[in-house]
Amino acid sequence: MPLATTIARFVAALDTDSLPGAVVEKARVCLLNGYGIALGGHATPYAPVARTAALALHGERPDGATMLGDGRKTSVPGAALAGSALFHGRAQEDTCGAAHLGAIMIPMLTALMEAGRYPADRLLPALVAGYEVGGLFETAYAPKTTPAGLRASPLYGTLAAAAAAARLMGLDEDRIAAALANAASFAGGILQSFDDGTDEWRYQVGVAGVNGLTAAQLAAAGSVSAPHAFEGRTGFVRAFARVDCDVEALAARLGEAWSIHRVTFKPYPVCAFNQTPVTAALTLRETLAGRPLRSVRVRMNPYETGYAGMDAKGPFSTISGTLMSIPFCIALTLVHGVPSMKAMTTYDDDAVNRLVGRIDLVPDEGVQRLCCVIEATLEDGSALVQEQVMTTENYNFSWDEVEALVRRIGGETGVPADAYDRIAGFARGLPDTSVGEVLAAFAHIGATGR
Repeated sequence: MPLATTIARFVAALDTDSLPGAVVEKARVCLLNGYGIALGGHATPYAPVARTAALALHGERPDGATMLGDGRKTSVPGAALAGSALFHGRAQEDTCGAAHLGAIMIPMLTALMEAGRYPADRLLPALVAGYEVGGLFETAYAPKTTPAGLRASPLYGTLAAAAAAARLMGLDEDRIAAALANAASFAGGILQSFDDGTDEWRYQVGVAGVNGLTAAQLAAAGSVSAPHAFEGRTGFVRAFARVDCDVEALAARLGEAWSIHRVTFKPYPVCAFNQTPVTAALTLRETLAGRPLRSVRVRMNPYETGYAGMDAKGPFSTISGTLMSIPFCIALTLVHGVPSMKAMTTYDDDAVNRLVGRIDLVPDEGVQRLCCVIEATLEDGSALVQEQVMTTENYNFSWDEVEALVRRIGGETGVPADAYDRIAGFARGLPDTSVGEVLAAFAHIGATGR
């Protein structure tokens, strides 16, 4: 059986009542985090750019979908494009391996629910479908595709968006398989913007959502799509990962190794690979107690140190550069403590920039992913070592932890508490609630979101 058909059968059968309770709970937490981080990102400049583009492409549509944080309505693809830029604005969205699937799927599904009036009981299964499909391929092939310069979010997120949209739309197995095949043809995205410190990556997630939605809509309209889109001689896996597709191994993971449990959350507004270095630097800062540093060596797994932008030392002129740079994030944390959006956009801090130049990044196969070792040499010649051993479980926050995180960010960015009450009530109350609660929550920031 073609892999697309096997996956489609799995997606079509997903239902809240039959899903494991822990999977459903994690999906609710993902919704809370996604909406909550987006609320706290209302002042970031990327959503206004995406909204302008969406309106230029699709215009205002009174019967369409709301651009969250703005209030105006446009087409569903336009609202998805604009929404993803808002969800991605703080770079604090959820992470599944190297892919940010929530920032792709949640705004797209929200727009589709609003305009298509799909029942609320389909949202959680649709979200799970996306995390499982996108996560399945990210787990298997990101170690091949990421070092080649392909960004995991648009590559695997397009598949996730197609699966999620197809499940929300209630497509049958045959049409879901077609949607997945279409998505395999539409996926892609490169990492160069991280090296250059530019903003394309902010919009890649929205384009991935639009491409996945397009894949599903074409399937619903009757597209004839390649049955062997994944495992074929010139299919998705061979084209992007340059290896043969292990159909049996991938199929065996469905419904067994739930990818949604790999989804992690970010306590700090920096790249996912910088969460642990910042955590380690906070501990080291306390130990240093203000003593001056001569130099710092940071040992991390080559998969992370080799990611675009991670070894940059500046000079910096954009947050796209600073949030990716391991030396910058560590220097900032050692000098000032917990990173804030304001500090991440202060590019002329002499104390931080001087320290950045004295921080060297060392790829080390002996250091596991999500871990790091900071070796600090003080001016008096003494040495301090901070080893930070972390796993995905350290960032697998509970509902209460995510709620505390997003409300703290909202307190810092002026979001009314009622907005968080509404998104929490929506996520916890599904399926017995309405997407109108989400729209009402974002209406609180509409005046400042344009």
